[in-house]
Amino acid sequence: MKKERKVISAILAAAMAVTSLNPLQAQTAKQPFISGVYPGLAMYNNEGECGTGAVVPWAGRLWVVTYGPHLPFGSSDKLYEITPDHKQIVREESIGGTPANRMIHPESNQLFIGPYAIDAKGKVRVLPWETMPGRHTGNARHLTDPAGKIYYGTMEEGFYDVDVKTLKPTMLYEDGNVANKKKTDSSPNPAGLLLPGAHGKGLYSGLGVMVFSNNGESGPKALTQFDIESGSLSEWDGKNWKVVRRNQFVEVTGPGGIYGNKNPATDPIWATGWDHRSVLLGVRDNSNWTFYRLPKASHTYDGAHGWNTEWPRIRDVGTAAKPEYLMTMHGMFWHFPGTFTSKNTAGIRPRSAYLKVIGDFARWQDQIVFGCDDSAQKEFLNKRKAKGDIEGPGQSNSNLWFTPLAKPDQLGPNTAEGAIWISENTGTKPSEPFLFAGWQHRMGWVLNEGTTAVSFKFETDKNGTNQWTTIKTVNAEPGKAVSIVFDAAEKGEWVRVTSSQSTIATIHFSYTDTGRFTKAADPMFNGIAALSSTDYSAGLMYGLGDNRRGLGLLAGKVSNGKFSESGYYELNAAMQLEKKNDTKTASFIREKFAIPTNVVTIDESSVLIVDDLKRRWRLPLGNAAFTGKTNENLLRVAREVATERDLMNVHGTFYELPAENADGFAKIRPVSSHQMGVYDFASYRGLLVMTGLNSDAKAGEHIIKSADGKASVWAGTIDDLWKLGKPVGQGGPWKDSQVKKDVASDPYLIGFYDKKKLKLSHDLKQPVTFRIEAEPVGHGPWMTYKEIVVPAGKTVDYVFPDSFQSRWIRFAANQDCKATSWLIYE
Repeated sequence: MKKERKVISAILAAAMAVTSLNPLQAQTAKQPFISGVYPGLAMYNNEGECGTGAVVPWAGRLWVVTYGPHLPFGSSDKLYEITPDHKQIVREESIGGTPANRMIHPESNQLFIGPYAIDAKGKVRVLPWETMPGRHTGNARHLTDPAGKIYYGTMEEGFYDVDVKTLKPTMLYEDGNVANKKKTDSSPNPAGLLLPGAHGKGLYSGLGVMVFSNNGESGPKALTQFDIESGSLSEWDGKNWKVVRRNQFVEVTGPGGIYGNKNPATDPIWATGWDHRSVLLGVRDNSNWTFYRLPKASHTYDGAHGWNTEWPRIRDVGTAAKPEYLMTMHGMFWHFPGTFTSKNTAGIRPRSAYLKVIGDFARWQDQIVFGCDDSAQKEFLNKRKAKGDIEGPGQSNSNLWFTPLAKPDQLGPNTAEGAIWISENTGTKPSEPFLFAGWQHRMGWVLNEGTTAVSFKFETDKNGTNQWTTIKTVNAEPGKAVSIVFDAAEKGEWVRVTSSQSTIATIHFSYTDTGRFTKAADPMFNGIAALSSTDYSAGLMYGLGDNRRGLGLLAGKVSNGKFSESGYYELNAAMQLEKKNDTKTASFIREKFAIPTNVVTIDESSVLIVDDLKRRWRLPLGNAAFTGKTNENLLRVAREVATERDLMNVHGTFYELPAENADGFAKIRPVSSHQMGVYDFASYRGLLVMTGLNSDAKAGEHIIKSADGKASVWAGTIDDLWKLGKPVGQGGPWKDSQVKKDVASDPYLIGFYDKKKLKLSHDLKQPVTFRIEAEPVGHGPWMTYKEIVVPAGKTVDYVFPDSFQSRWIRFAANQDCKATSWLIYE
């Protein structure tokens, strides 16, 4: 054991030494560098998706594999070698597939990544699909011969042990694709024969077992319903399988990370997952699993099929002397303590929220390199009428994102929410612990949906040592809701809830971060046309197919409310915008990428959305001038710019919008607000590209102009949008609206905004009582927050406390009347 630890330490030190090479250089004419992205490093394939499966520093280089969507027998994907000066080498040994596995095997001094084994000198050997078919999803150290063999696991329950010298695989369990091939990329996951669930993700070993996770479910329901039973976490002792838990799980790892645990007999194993309530975190130590819950920042990762999740990770991005674990889960960067066990659970903290889809990441050259899933040609199930009949990009592509080490602390507010129970039986035992530490403002929602009064005891574990102290008891009458504000003195790493008797209840936590809001637009957005502009450059965009690897731009000009074309241009990898004579492509863009009409309704109170399930939602208004721009088709409303979720730009606010199979508009999240005349936006080579620029905008890092000056685009990353300005707006579900007694209004978005104020009024000559209802989840029950009596002829103002957080709000009056409920978000 001591010898093994020394070997691992030596390899770790060598790998970390690689990270001390030259830092990234600023943009040059030869190699553009924009917001952490080298466009020239973009990776393409000929499949419906091109995600980044693994990113590993090794042998003085950065090694990367991409994957297509369901390709267990190889594909056009490649193994890439990135040099310290950021040159890309496409390895001729590439055989493609759907790989996301990576492990450094210390004893043989090899990196296993995808179907490749790479030695310390960078020599690549291949494990052919003919001898080891499957979508390789994980590697693990061998239970009985760790020096001579490693395990490979596939997404369809294929398991192999592989001799590290000869690379000869021995099949332990046959991959499901051998006997049951999937028909299309968008067909349901094939059912597993070995374990419940489908769509395998993580693999790790230690404590005498190999642990395997999957995050999806087979069958047609999984394609549309996000909250059905799905996924599993299982373990294998070398002979028999045991299902640990029936939920969607993804990452499985431990303190040893990519090397495997140094002390496999005692080191813990960690697993991350989720259900429709919240994020799940499991730890295995002392032969037992213990589970905890964390809130979700984003719901774009939901979906019972598991496709929207990619590969959430826990990775060590520190140094050999000072490990630092970074966790990605449901759109949040988290600090994860390397000492986490069931007896020492302190230290998990939210960092900041992000928008990119991240498949893997590593520390390299004193930066963090994120491998992303940027632009999928098929877009799979992510179709909705708000986008019109817009086509996907012509060819799938993704890129690497190079960031400072501190970047995970510098993006969006880490406001998040999650539940312990949603309209379900509580029993009388304590709930699973829910994360309590790490936010400025914390709020709880309690709804007793039973038939008798119940008291709920809230306890906290102050130090993460499983010692619980009662902080409050909440009494809830049958059918009644109670909102709770936790003050700063109520400390604890975790909170849990116990019901005095079994009932049906919802217990939900909403946590708010106001420290990362950007009040004004960053100068990087200078040059984008102001909303008030009547004469500016614009254009429609399309990521070209047929291996052309450019961005097509049907350029033009907006003048006095009309768009007129000026020519067809193409943006290349060198970020040069060149005019082309290509009437066929120009015609294709004109027809397939025209801005759709009437996809939202703007009235005097709000933006009305009627989604594909006929559900009604209302969003705040921005500057009144956006109404004209929208109705004149001078701005695109929604488009996919990160795989399997959409970016929405409505009335001056950018929103993150989950796919319909992840509950769509019910889980929308505002990102930033602006006063810009953005015409179109698209994904290209890992960048967010926008049109709608001042005609006299100067070329620079973010602005690319054609030589003739008639075409221009802005380029950055989707996560630059956090710097645009905090979400603001005003409006409401009612403005002088005729309302019926006790009939609730449409839901109106209130979640994720900073300062929130309300004005209530009516036209009656007697007082009217308004009931304010909140829906903090997005798919949960409505809860009464407060009742406000509004005297005749008066307007009542109400300021929501800083701790108030709910995704949706609605109103009801106790009498027929004409009423206004006006919300102001500042």
